[in-house]
Amino acid sequence: MSVEAVTAQRFRPGQTVHVIERPALGHCRTPWYLRGKTGVVASVQGAYRDPERLAYHKPGLPSQVLYKVRFLQTELWPDYPGPASDHLEADIYEGWLESAS
Repeated sequence: MSVEAVTAQRFRPGQTVHVIERPALGHCRTPWYLRGKTGVVASVQGAYRDPERLAYHKPGLPSQVLYKVRFLQTELWPDYPGPASDHLEADIYEGWLESAS
């Protein structure tokens, strides 16, 4: 369950977002193959303590909003042989997202 109420979320379901492309030193919850990619927010999961800070015995605060983001497979893998409508969903924390518009 959510650690705190989701009142400060930056993104809404249906909004197009871009995963920030930056190197990650140490523990990281954002897969490398999603960095630099654009997807659509499928849902807001809640606000949780930051796992990238918790991994180093920090309190994980401030909490971050966690989003389920949907990516088209054809956008992730140029040679994807499946249907163009196939997609992948990933949970991504707000600190890794920016507006795509």
